[in-house]
Amino acid sequence: MSKVYAMAMLICAGFLAGCEAEVGGPELGGPEVGGADWCAAMDEKSRADWTANEAEEYVKSCVFSASE
Repeated sequence: MSKVYAMAMLICAGFLAGCEAEVGGPELGGPEVGGADWCAAMDEKSRADWTANEAEEYVKSCVFSASE
């Protein structure tokens, strides 16, 4: 039973890591957070999939800085 549990945990961790890497910043192979490429990538990402931190950074970097 413990082997099955361990395998399930590894699979779940892999899925979660893949989701975060989608628009995760340079350390995860994505664009720099807050940059123009990041803003464009966030525009393509479903808003339902945004984290609270991503939403906050998007407003600061992509909405307010664009209007200045």
